[in-house]
Amino acid sequence: MQFGVFYEHQLPRPWTEGQEHRLLHEALEQVVLADQLGIDFAWEVEHHFLEEYSHSSAPEVFLAAAAARTKRIRLGHGIRQVIPSYNHPARVAEALATLDLLSDGRVELGFGEGATRHEIHGFGIPAKQKRALALEAAEQIANMMVMTPYPGFKGAGFEMPCRNVIPKPLQKPHPPLWMACTNRETIKLAAQLGVGALAFSFVDPEEARGWAQTYYGIVKSDACVPIGHSVNANIAMVSGFSVHDDGAEAVRRGQEGFEFFGYALQSLVMRPSTPGRTTLWADFQRQRGQGGQLISVRGAAGIGTPAQVRDDLRRFEDAGVDQVIFLQQAGNNRHDHICDSLRKFALEVMPDFQAREPERKARKQAELAPFVQAALARKPRMPELADAEIPVIAPIYNPG
Repeated sequence: MQFGVFYEHQLPRPWTEGQEHRLLHEALEQVVLADQLGIDFAWEVEHHFLEEYSHSSAPEVFLAAAAARTKRIRLGHGIRQVIPSYNHPARVAEALATLDLLSDGRVELGFGEGATRHEIHGFGIPAKQKRALALEAAEQIANMMVMTPYPGFKGAGFEMPCRNVIPKPLQKPHPPLWMACTNRETIKLAAQLGVGALAFSFVDPEEARGWAQTYYGIVKSDACVPIGHSVNANIAMVSGFSVHDDGAEAVRRGQEGFEFFGYALQSLVMRPSTPGRTTLWADFQRQRGQGGQLISVRGAAGIGTPAQVRDDLRRFEDAGVDQVIFLQQAGNNRHDHICDSLRKFALEVMPDFQAREPERKARKQAELAPFVQAALARKPRMPELADAEIPVIAPIYNPG
């Protein structure tokens, strides 16, 4: 099993001058440390207008800064908002390929659509069409990274003429694709599209086993028709994170932030709020004080002593989960505590899993190879243009 770190850049109120500056630079320090320790992935979300919950509205900038400071850790958009009203598909393809070149081929693209009225209404996106618009755009982003030239497109969400979208990514045919998933139905959809499942739900190992069985069952079936030009068969689960020799101290350091993540996400979807005047942290503290903890520690495989975390993660590994992504920067979790946890995890927990990973990966690839080949053969492909079909673009000014 592999491991990742995950960033929303949460910043609970009250705010003071310089907090956003410190938050981003501390996150970069954590990614550099994770790279040095051998953590496999750093995932960065994209959200807009979600005060306190996520101050990560320009993930391509953060990941570029991380690429310049790291050597081996893979850099994931977890996720990139791909509906054209957020980001034009050609711009996504250009930025992704550029980052892939600069990072020596370490980029992963998770795509999504946004779930809150803050985001979709802020960009004029019809809620009922957002899933279809995101899938249309994701497919064309993959085509843009592969085709020379891109033939052009006219769809529900955008249209553009024939152009050669450059640069092309270092990874061929393109960086691995993932999709944000919050329930069993979206897990099924990710498998049908041949993309990795980024499961942003907190489940126990038995439920994770059911999700993994469902996902891989579809990948191995005729229902898998890739949206991209490769199949990325992987399932990742998000967990809280705080590791300490004293289990109670691990909970004290990490549980509150983990609970805030879940509370804030639910609140942004279900409750009204006023731009520039949010009270998410204060409301969370009030509710937490009245009703105790809001998310069980059992839902956080990464919170506890090294032995407890190792045992919990082993159950997820046995359930068929390929990666656990640690939500270590949440709420008011402290930078020094996060770094301490990363070091202890890398020293006392991770080696047990790293020792098994090469054999697990090779066995999985061999098992899936014929199914992946069959899935790619089913993929409908955009026709390439013959040289004579490529349009000539006239100059703006022609003195003749």
